[in-house]
Amino acid sequence: MTIVLAMLLALALDAIFGEPRRFHPLVGFGSLANAVERRLYADRRTPGIVAWAIVVLCPVALLCGWRAMSPPVVVFALDVLALYFALGRHSLGEHARPVAAALRDGDLPRARAAVGRMVSRDTDALDATHVAAAGTESVLENGHDAVFGALFWFIVFGAPGALLFRLANTLDAMWGYRTVRYERFGWAAARADDVLGYVPARLTALSYAAVGDAATALRCWRTQAPSWDSPNAGPVMASGAGALRVRLGGPARYHGRWEDRPVLGDGESPDASSIVRALRLVDRAVVAWLAVVLLAGVAAHA
Repeated sequence: MTIVLAMLLALALDAIFGEPRRFHPLVGFGSLANAVERRLYADRRTPGIVAWAIVVLCPVALLCGWRAMSPPVVVFALDVLALYFALGRHSLGEHARPVAAALRDGDLPRARAAVGRMVSRDTDALDATHVAAAGTESVLENGHDAVFGALFWFIVFGAPGALLFRLANTLDAMWGYRTVRYERFGWAAARADDVLGYVPARLTALSYAAVGDAATALRCWRTQAPSWDSPNAGPVMASGAGALRVRLGGPARYHGRWEDRPVLGDGESPDASSIVRALRLVDRAVVAWLAVVLLAGVAAHA
């Protein structure tokens, strides 16, 4: 029951305040990662593994030590704050809603600029449908990255688990690209994120199916996810697209190169409403997670 209460408080803090505008811990984490990269970078895997361990495991170890020396009330407060900092549901809406609003207004340049703050692909030449697809995909994928992955590891290992997942996921976003610079150095960051996200990604996909069009979601997950490049994003986005009955995926331009991605989902082409419906899908899945954890807690104490 303590876990449920901590989750509720952290989600409430995120809903009310969003990500801190000043002194966000991830800003300091980014600075640390950049400093370690400057010091240890080499076009080999071993320096990348060492760098990952320093940047991710050291803060987690510090939190573990702090919790071990603190009384229960402080441990609870640390858990709530750590999960709050690890969550990004409010921020997800802050980034996604301007894209939907610009599309509804017919302002394609503004929509491209807004979705460019959500995705890593090139957005300058996207039409309205591809902007909507990019925004919807980002919401679905980040439902896992910014919400359910952190919740899963919090349930399993408390605050250190949530912190571990969020730092590993953030470092993957910094170093996990298959570019000339990061192909080898970023290998550890990419693989660690895949491992930590494996179970929660599939629970996220199952959650999307449970609160959306279940039959279509499960079919798309089964038939489309295996062909997706990312082992975790594939199930999440295929199931989410199916749950929404919308067609996503297809060719996209990343870092000046076109990638021929498989089609995800089934149904109509995406538009502004697809982004909003994706946000609502994430919210319904959050409620489902809270209900399941609450029922599990009640059953455990019965």
